[in-house]
Amino acid sequence: MSELRVAIFTGNYNYIRDGVALTLNQLVEYLERKNIPVLIFAPSGPNPAIDPHQGNLNVTPSISMPVPGRKEYRVATHFSGKHKRKLEAFQPTLIHIATPDGLGIGALKWAKRHDIPVVSSYHTHFLSYVDYYKFFLGPVKWPFKKMIQWFYPQCQRIYVPSQSMIKELEVEGISGDMKIWARGIDTKLFSPVRRDQHWREKMGFAEDDIVVSFVSRLVWEKELGTYIESVRRIQQRYPKVKALVVGDGPAKQEAQEKLPNGVFTGFCSGENLARAYASSDLFLFPSYTETFGNVTLEAMACGVPCLVANAIGSSSLVIDGENGRLAKPGDILDFSNKLEQMIFSPPTLLEMGLRSRKLALEYKWDQINESLISDYKSVISDFEPTLN
Repeated sequence: MSELRVAIFTGNYNYIRDGVALTLNQLVEYLERKNIPVLIFAPSGPNPAIDPHQGNLNVTPSISMPVPGRKEYRVATHFSGKHKRKLEAFQPTLIHIATPDGLGIGALKWAKRHDIPVVSSYHTHFLSYVDYYKFFLGPVKWPFKKMIQWFYPQCQRIYVPSQSMIKELEVEGISGDMKIWARGIDTKLFSPVRRDQHWREKMGFAEDDIVVSFVSRLVWEKELGTYIESVRRIQQRYPKVKALVVGDGPAKQEAQEKLPNGVFTGFCSGENLARAYASSDLFLFPSYTETFGNVTLEAMACGVPCLVANAIGSSSLVIDGENGRLAKPGDILDFSNKLEQMIFSPPTLLEMGLRSRKLALEYKWDQINESLISDYKSVISDFEPTLN
C-alpha cells in the first residue's frame, strides 16, 4: 500500500474559531505527531483566530470572497494553477475535502484526473443555515442542494459526526459510503474540578443561584433568541435563575439589550472556558443546525446537565432523562417548561451532571483520529483507479 500522504481542502482552517477549524486542527496535529505528511489548502484572513500548532507550516492560502449576509465567513472560489503545482509536488495519496466550495470541487476534479482517492467530511449542515439568511441565500438553496447531491457520491467515503446526521443526509437525497467520525474532548481540561465558587462570586452569582449557561459564537442561527426568551420566562418565577453567555459575535450587542441582567463574558478559551462551563449549573443550547455539538460535549465533560434541541448532533450526545433533556427545536414553550422541570429538582440535576461526565469520557481525540487514519488506509487499499 502507498505511503499515507494527506492533502486537506477546507473552507476554514484558522481564520474563525469554529467547530470545523478546531476539528481539523486536532486532526492535523495528530497526523504530524504520527509523522504522516499533510498539506492544507484553505482561505486566510488578516487576523487568524487560531494559531496553527507549532511545526505545521504547510497551509496554502486560497482566493476567497465573503459569504453574503455573513461577511466574517469566506468561501473559496477556485482551485488555481498555484494549488495544482503545490499539490503535484506534494504527491498526495489521499485527498480529504471538508467543504464543497470552488476549491473543494477543483480538488475533486484534480483527484479524479490523477486517480487519487477522495474522502470528504460533513461539518456544517449548509441547507439548514439558509433558513436564517433567506434574503441573501434563499435563491441559491436549490442549486446548492443539487450540487452537493452531485458532489458527495463521488467521494470514496463521507465522514459524518453522528448517526443522526447520516439519516438527515439521506432525507436530503445525499448518498454515498458514510462512516461516523465523531468529535473528541480533552477530559483533563474540561472537567468538573474546574468549578470555581470564587469565579462565580466574581461574576456576580450567589452560592444558591442557578446559573444557566450558553456557549457559542453569538449569531442568531445558534438559536440564541430561544435561549434568551426561555431564561427570561423562567426568571419571572424563579429570580435565582441567572444567565451566563460565553462567546462573541455579531449578535452580542443585541443579545445584551434583550438580556440586560445576563453575564456576558466575551470570548473564552482553555482553562477560562472550562471554568465557565463547570461553574454553571445547567447548559442550555437550543441550536438545531449542529452536525455534532462540540459545546454540548464540552459541557458534559465538565459534569453539567444539558438541555438541548431534539435535532441532529445534539440528540446523539444527550440521552433524554439521563444526562439532560431534549426539547422541540425552536419551541420556546417546550424549552422553558423543561428548564423549569430540571431546576425544580436539584438531586436530578446532580445525577444528570454525573452521567454527563461519564458519557463524555467515551470521546477521546486520539482514539477517534486513530480510527480515522485506519479508515484512510482502508480507502487507499480498496481504491480502484478509474480507467480513462
